[in-house]
Amino acid sequence: MADEQHTACGKDSGLSAHVERWNNTLRQRLGRFVRKTVSFSKCERMHDICLRLFLHEYNCALALSRG
Repeated sequence: MADEQHTACGKDSGLSAHVERWNNTLRQRLGRFVRKTVSFSKCERMHDICLRLFLHEYNCALALSRG
């Protein structure tokens, strides 16, 4: 990430809570993001494909629940 796009914030500000929540959601739903699991991806391409598939399914589920 470019320096112009990044703003540092402290833990007490609460600004990083949504990012941390998203990271936890990924770890809970995708075993590939947790090291030392059977499903951990060693191949970067498969890692990327699984992430894109998860994002697509996650966004579709959100759209259906809101609509």
